[in-house]
Amino acid sequence: MGREQTIRVVAAVLERDGRYLITQRRASAVLPLLWEFPGGRVEENETDVHALKREVRHRLGAEIEVGKLISFVSHPYDHYVVDLFLYECTLVSEALQAKNVNAFKWVTSADFDQYPFTPADEASMNKLLGVT
Repeated sequence: MGREQTIRVVAAVLERDGRYLITQRRASAVLPLLWEFPGGRVEENETDVHALKREVRHRLGAEIEVGKLISFVSHPYDHYVVDLFLYECTLVSEALQAKNVNAFKWVTSADFDQYPFTPADEASMNKLLGVT
């Protein structure tokens, strides 16, 4: 059996007043209607910073500043592996629109368990929150 494809994914941790921005995947997406930190796939010859800015603009119509890398997890799915890099980010534009996501919400970390997250995002959240 051949080596599984590894997909590099970047996500933004955006915090405001003790709440974090999460987005819900569209019904037509892989892992439909699960929640995640906003972001997406890094294309070939693209930096993490460029990919993260592009994906947040594409999904939420917002501009961000990308800060430091705060977490990394590698999560195997059935037919591929996701390497998820979480970056601390700041919103430059306050207006958000659910352009290419089903929904978005600002939630406290205490409320994360009320939202079904993608496995990779759940693993990174557990790492962030010190839960193993």
